[in-house]
Amino acid sequence: MSALTEVLGIDRPILLGAFGGLSSVALTTAVSEAGGLGAYGLYGYDGDRIRKTATELAAATDKPYTLNIWLPMGDEATPSAQHMAFAQALEPFYAAVGVEPPARPESYMPSLDEQLEAIWEAAPAVLSVVFGVPSDDLVGEAHGRGIRVIGTATTVAEAVALDEAGVDAIVASGSEAAGHRVSFLKPAEESLVGTFALVPQVVDAVRAPVIAAGGVSDRRGVAAALALGAQGVQVGTAFLATRESAANDAHREAIRTTAADESVLTRAMSGRLSRGVRNRAVRAIEAGGMIAPFPTQNWLTGKFRAPAGQQNLGELQSLWLGQGAPLATLDSADEVFAELAAGLA
Repeated sequence: MSALTEVLGIDRPILLGAFGGLSSVALTTAVSEAGGLGAYGLYGYDGDRIRKTATELAAATDKPYTLNIWLPMGDEATPSAQHMAFAQALEPFYAAVGVEPPARPESYMPSLDEQLEAIWEAAPAVLSVVFGVPSDDLVGEAHGRGIRVIGTATTVAEAVALDEAGVDAIVASGSEAAGHRVSFLKPAEESLVGTFALVPQVVDAVRAPVIAAGGVSDRRGVAAALALGAQGVQVGTAFLATRESAANDAHREAIRTTAADESVLTRAMSGRLSRGVRNRAVRAIEAGGMIAPFPTQNWLTGKFRAPAGQQNLGELQSLWLGQGAPLATLDSADEVFAELAAGLA
């Protein structure tokens, strides 16, 4: 048993990536029941929705899992008079899915305090955070409740900051990874370090166990991560392609057919840099030259992305995937887990 598996209370050092908007109870449970650490992303969830999700997870498994939140960076936009101008720039996409441009809300996101209150009640085995360093109060409260804390770094400096904050483990997320680049000390564009370079440097710089993320899709990626000094891996795209995830058929097809050099980093869909497919929506938004700041853009595009997902319209969704997408060939979470576990030997 490694320090990582011991501290997280799991049998195998294989962690599920937390998907904002694409997490499912079925996938979280499957990974936890297999002996890894399932994960559920709570981006945008208010307290009541967190409590409902936690109740469903508790009914599905008694194994450890992590709940994931985004920390405020202090630069988040609030609803303003510019809201409708940004919404009107996206009007063709609203029309394509049959909805009206959304009116300005009171808030784009629930408060961190509201989310944490519900998380403390849920008492997951692990709380993972992205986009920053958890405060002393947050770490202390979690530890006082027996909850482990995982932070995520895209550079060595970020990993050191997390280590000094007393997190229990650190995810070293290489630039190959799917979805948002969760950089917080420098702009994401200046923090694009690949997994192969990042992981051993983080291992050398911190005391906490290191988890490798980005480009890990099969047993070869696991073996490579361990050789680099990581004590475990976090896997997103390979699990996202399985039938247990909340991805639809269009998203799964994109994962199967997008070459490593075809995924792109873009701010088009959320206002923050993310890796995914340059589909019709991304191309048009980038060409239009009007991208609202985060979280305005994320909230606005979400109003057409959700119905697009229900209608299986991949060209209008956020099709997040990593550069290892072509390696994501298995259909079930159990198959993916078994393939990854084979790299632990």
